[in-house]
Amino acid sequence: MAGAEVGDDVYGEDPTVNLLEEAYAGRVGKEAALYVPSGVMANQLALRVLTRPGDTVLAGARQHVVIYEGGAAERNAGVRIHALADGGGTVSPDDVAWALAAADHHQPRPALVCVENTHMPADGAPWPLAALRKLREAAGGLPVHMDGARLFNAEVATATTAAAYAAEVTTVMSCLSKGLCAPVGSVLAGPAGLIAAARAERARMGGGMRQAGVLAAAGLVALRTMVDRLAEDHVRAQRLAAAVADRWPESGDPARVRTNVVTWRHPDTARLLDHLAAAGVLAGTIAPGVARLVTHHDVDDAGVDRAMAALATAP
Repeated sequence: MAGAEVGDDVYGEDPTVNLLEEAYAGRVGKEAALYVPSGVMANQLALRVLTRPGDTVLAGARQHVVIYEGGAAERNAGVRIHALADGGGTVSPDDVAWALAAADHHQPRPALVCVENTHMPADGAPWPLAALRKLREAAGGLPVHMDGARLFNAEVATATTAAAYAAEVTTVMSCLSKGLCAPVGSVLAGPAGLIAAARAERARMGGGMRQAGVLAAAGLVALRTMVDRLAEDHVRAQRLAAAVADRWPESGDPARVRTNVVTWRHPDTARLLDHLAAAGVLAGTIAPGVARLVTHHDVDDAGVDRAMAALATAP
């Protein structure tokens, strides 16, 4: 990062940012890409270039863009979210087809479909490629945006390339932080014209970062060296899922954990998190009564052992 060659990215003159954008676009098979500060901004930019105020967006009820972005879709893009069932991490093509057909019965006509891959609240569930293809077909020509914050976890877990997933959608974004370990940044990719429009919207949202090559350099390291190692995170998450199931058998089937996210229901998550913290284990919540553990590069086998021991004695 300290040795990165930099320029002014607002003018497209930062060579390291340009290299990162080219690398990500190539990795997901899209014409162009745009480096932004966060995954939320990437999702919001996609909404702004793929919709108009007043449009209806179809998305899973538990997707990040629906419940974890502070109502940004409604405020930033002026769109209406039509939430669809996504309990297992995917959205049914039949539900999309129904929403489209409902437009002939005085209901709002959808303008965009959003998917999340992997689907964090569903224990980081990756989309099956065939299911994504059926969804795109059901969309009937509507644009599809993929929140691929953890797209490379899906790639590693399913042996489906990021480009194969991205071929089924119009735009795709990925976080360079999270499992890929960069300190900051996400990338949005899609057709060149849409990405040019997103660059203008990025400026409107205050996302121009000037000499951002010092950050983009870490993003290049993330893309080049941190994808394959995600398999280690998945193995460790499966160990944690087994420990959760041992302590709370009603929590569900640990086999559903295929990537790096473990969630489960608990009647007193505040007490649970305090117990884990006292043992040196940091956890969080994603909904009332739902706890979450996430594995990443800085969680090694010894850390998992510590977490498993804490879970075994948890209230």
